[in-house]
Amino acid sequence: MGDKGAGNYSDVTDFILVGFRVRPEFHVLLFFLFLLVYGMIVLGNISMMAIIVTDSQLNTPMYFFLGNLSFIDLFYSTVIAPKAMVNFLSEKKTISFAGCAAQFFLFALFIVTEAFVLAAMAYDRFSAICNPLLYSVHMSRRLCTQMVAGSYFCGWVSSILQVSVTFSVSFCASRVIDHFYCDSYQIEKISCSNLFVNKIVSLSLAAIIILPTIVVIVISYMYIVATVLKIPSSEGRKKAFSTCSSHLGVVSLLYGTVSFVYLTSPSNLELRKVASVFHILVTPMLNPLIYSLRNKDVKQALRKILWNKKALS
Repeated sequence: MGDKGAGNYSDVTDFILVGFRVRPEFHVLLFFLFLLVYGMIVLGNISMMAIIVTDSQLNTPMYFFLGNLSFIDLFYSTVIAPKAMVNFLSEKKTISFAGCAAQFFLFALFIVTEAFVLAAMAYDRFSAICNPLLYSVHMSRRLCTQMVAGSYFCGWVSSILQVSVTFSVSFCASRVIDHFYCDSYQIEKISCSNLFVNKIVSLSLAAIIILPTIVVIVISYMYIVATVLKIPSSEGRKKAFSTCSSHLGVVSLLYGTVSFVYLTSPSNLELRKVASVFHILVTPMLNPLIYSLRNKDVKQALRKILWNKKALS
C-alpha cells in the first residue's frame, strides 16, 4: 500500500474520539443514558447466564447457545460503552493507539462470533422441528461445544485480518476519529494510504464468513416453515413457531440494526452514530428481554429462583 501523505502510523500514539456533536451540557445526559442502558445490559445478560447455569432443566443445546449469546452481548457492549462514558465527561476524549486497536479487535471478534452463534441456533431449531426424533443424536453436547468454539475461531480469524489491514495504514496529520468508538470506516477516513487491500479484505470476509451465516439462517427457516405448515393442528403450528420466535426476533434485531448502520449514507455521520448505539447497546439490552418474556422455560426457571429465595428469607 503506497502512502499518500507524510505521517506513518508508527508516529501516532493516540486518537481523539469526537463522539456526538452536541452541546457540552448534553454530554452529561448522554453519560447517564449510556450508564442506564449499560447497567440493564449487565443485569439482563448476567441474570440470563445465571438462570441457565443454575436450572438443570435448561441444560439443553438451545440454552447452551443462549448462554453464550448472553456472554457475547455482555462483552461486546463492554468493549465500547465504558470508554464512551469516560469520554463523555472528559475534555481530552482520547484513546491510545493500542487501546483503539484492542477495542476494534474485540468488537470485531464478538460481533462476528455472535453471527455464527445465531447461525448455530438456527440449525438447532431446524434439527428440533424438522428432525425431532434424531434431535438428541444430532445436537450432542460435543457438537454444540465444537460449534461455539468454531464461532469464536472464525471471529478471531476475522478480527486478526481486519486489525492487521486497518492499523497497518499510514495516517495523515489528523488523528480525529469522528465517532464514539474506533470505527473502521472513520479510521480509514484519516488514512493517507491506498485502501484497495482493505476493501478487498472487507469484501472477502463478508463473502467467506458473514454471508454463510445468513444463508444457514435463511435455509434453516425455509425448512422450518415448510415443516410447520404440514402440522395439521393450529395449536401444533403455534407451539412449533413459538420455539423459534425469540431467535427470529434476535436475528432480525441484530441484522436489521447492523444493516441500517452500514447502509446509512456516510455523509450523515450523526445518524450513523445513533444507529451504532442501537446495535452496540440496544440490541444486547433487548436480547435477554426477548428470550425471557417470550420463553416459558426461562420464565419458569426465574420464578423458581425467586420462589426459593423468598422461601429462604
